[in-house]
Amino acid sequence: MPSFYHATADTTLRFAPLSGPADARVAIIGGGFAGLATAMSLVERGVRDIVLLEAETIGHGASGRNGGFVFGGFSLDNADLVRQVGAAEARRLYGLTLDAVERIRQRIQRHAIDCDAVYSGVLLANWFADDRPLRALQQFMHEQFQVDWRWLPREETRSLLLTERYHAALHEPNAFHFHPLKYAQGLARVLREAGVRLHEGTRVNGIVADGAGWRVSTPSGHVACEHAVVACGGYIGQLFKPLSRAIMPIATYVMTTEPLGGRLASAMRTTAAVYDTRFAFDYYRPLPDTRLLWGGRISIRDRSPQAVAQLLTRDLLRVYPQLQGVQVQHAWSGLMSYARHKMPQIGRLPRGPWYAMGFGGHGVGPTTLAGEVLAQALTGEAAMPAGFGHYGLPSTLGPLGLAAAQATYWWLQLRDALRG
Repeated sequence: MPSFYHATADTTLRFAPLSGPADARVAIIGGGFAGLATAMSLVERGVRDIVLLEAETIGHGASGRNGGFVFGGFSLDNADLVRQVGAAEARRLYGLTLDAVERIRQRIQRHAIDCDAVYSGVLLANWFADDRPLRALQQFMHEQFQVDWRWLPREETRSLLLTERYHAALHEPNAFHFHPLKYAQGLARVLREAGVRLHEGTRVNGIVADGAGWRVSTPSGHVACEHAVVACGGYIGQLFKPLSRAIMPIATYVMTTEPLGGRLASAMRTTAAVYDTRFAFDYYRPLPDTRLLWGGRISIRDRSPQAVAQLLTRDLLRVYPQLQGVQVQHAWSGLMSYARHKMPQIGRLPRGPWYAMGFGGHGVGPTTLAGEVLAQALTGEAAMPAGFGHYGLPSTLGPLGLAAAQATYWWLQLRDALRG
């Protein structure tokens, strides 16, 4: 069963595999949002001597399978970010994610990318009866980041989301949602027109120093380049050990229903995207054709479409029992990359390649941020933001780390259940 995104994107868009030797100023490994954004930011600075290599197809990984939420912040909780790097640097880093959201919006408009963008914001719905933590979050975001999220009391929340599960909500008005694979394909078309050489079906199997630059090897050819950028995420495998060991591949699950027509209004009377206040939260959004896209859960297990549909339908009906009997038409899982510290890993290894990975479940904005700061550093326009250097590349401890992550998720899921 293909994902909804793959079933509704452009199936004719293809890029030939690399064949033979090539030279470039920059070689980018990975055709997801981070790799595409790096190429876009370089092109916008006049750098077009770029080769981008993708092992599968553009947007194959998390970039083309995610929930489609475009909003500020990182996977790391904002309060933890302030505690770890200080208020001023946290404000700077968070501001970069807001800049990235605006950059995505501008690229959609400037290049007329048809990606089903819906500019209705995002709702954070309170699963728990106690509104004080949500009020505290609203105040914290205003005081620390000068961000104003509008408070929706219970009556207004339930007039938009017709369920007794939610008790209040915060509305982030500058956020939006879109079809992520169509957006990735749109970026690829823009890059192709700008002269960037994109190659699908080209798995990189080696990155080695070559004089003052790098040699990026594949089974069908190689690229000699001045700069190499690794942007592989959860599918990095064992490509480059110092980076591979710092990544934890985690599976997430998403499904879409059949078109609901007028029945959608029995559950939702807003076109905003929604997620809730639990650690193991549901996230969902209405699609332009009246389907409901629903995602959630975190696991180290990649599941079959049938198992994903069964799990997520149970979650959907717990919130909207009035949708009993709705059919699931697409369900899928895929890998995203997590770092132990839950912050993006963006930078350059000492005497090594540049990298952008570890975006967790909050990557649409930060991947675009990564492309921008990498392009600035590559061209000498600006140094990397110091805050990212605070986090580094700690090992995820392989299978032991995966087991610990799963156990932590189960514990936090239990804690949410005990809270109600």
